[in-house]
Amino acid sequence: MSNETERIDAVNRFKTLDAGINNDLNDLVNLIASICNVPVALVSLIDDDMQWFKAAIGTGGLTCNERDLSFCQETIQQSDVLVVKDATQDSRFAKLPIVAGPPNIKFYAGAPLITFDGHAVGTLCVLDVKPMELTPMQVNAIKVLSKQVLTLIELNWSMQSLVEQSFTAQKQSRVIEDSELKLKAVFESSKDIHLLIGRKMEVLAFNKAAQTYVKDHYQKDIRIGSHLLNISNQAFTDELSEHISKALNGEVVNVEWLIAPESPTSCWLSVRFEPVSNDNGAVTSVAINATDITTQKLHTEQIELQNAALQRIATIQSHELRKPVASLLGLIDLVKMDDSLNYAHSPYFSHIEASVKELDAKIRGIVHESESTVEQTTQIIPELKGAC
Repeated sequence: MSNETERIDAVNRFKTLDAGINNDLNDLVNLIASICNVPVALVSLIDDDMQWFKAAIGTGGLTCNERDLSFCQETIQQSDVLVVKDATQDSRFAKLPIVAGPPNIKFYAGAPLITFDGHAVGTLCVLDVKPMELTPMQVNAIKVLSKQVLTLIELNWSMQSLVEQSFTAQKQSRVIEDSELKLKAVFESSKDIHLLIGRKMEVLAFNKAAQTYVKDHYQKDIRIGSHLLNISNQAFTDELSEHISKALNGEVVNVEWLIAPESPTSCWLSVRFEPVSNDNGAVTSVAINATDITTQKLHTEQIELQNAALQRIATIQSHELRKPVASLLGLIDLVKMDDSLNYAHSPYFSHIEASVKELDAKIRGIVHESESTVEQTTQIIPELKGAC
């Protein structure tokens, strides 16, 4: 026999029975009562402290009994039919309240309900208020009908489990379906190109952006099963095959491609080849994600052109404009050093000197500002390239 903890778990499986099964159990209880010619018969489940009547006749409306005060406590400890001809003469049962007092039960016979996994979860039993004996046919009837009782109970539990599993599966299916719809909506609405490529370079999935791109650039229709090299830029065939091969070997590849540079549809793409693995970790396909980075590239080129212009301006300002100013400052110093000239003491001379120095300071400031701007744009360009 199984241990008590496992037995209680088995009992709990059968505590809730459908109404239709209860009616069938009552039919079997009435049948065994007639066969054995007794006033009381019942089907019960026995947990850790109570005996629960699932079908009964002659119990006066009672639905349960304390396990320790029942005959069935002994029945579930064995595998065969337990027959007690006169309980008042049996030391195991003589002091039970239902024997020593009303209803003064004398006779008991019961068979354990043993599940397919060996747990005695309850009994089918008959009782009478007078001592009696059963014929072999009656004992066999109790044994056979007890198996029918258990079959009904297990069938009911199996049906309940199937219904519950079906409900859970339907619920999970709806959740998965909702998730797939949301994912598909995001997938289809993305402006980026998304492709899923199999190990034979066949197209397994694609989004609307990919379909539009292939149609606009190559005048071809992409379909599930299409070979990737037949719907892609022929100039990148070798490189494309190499990147997919690396991805199928587990490597993530990132590249930037200038597509059709001499055509009106010229554009820059940032393409990522990423391996897709199954539950066992084996790479089964490659996800290709391509983003149009033409705007970023043009922005970067524009900044580079502006940077070059600023550098030229800084050079002109630093050398070409400051050269005559430096000459003027040198002449002023020479005049001031020549004592034979009185220009140094002239108020006009001082005004000229101040103006030249002010011009020199402004040119220096412009050169410094140009150099700072060049330095800042030089720092921005790598960030833009990284964003691409």
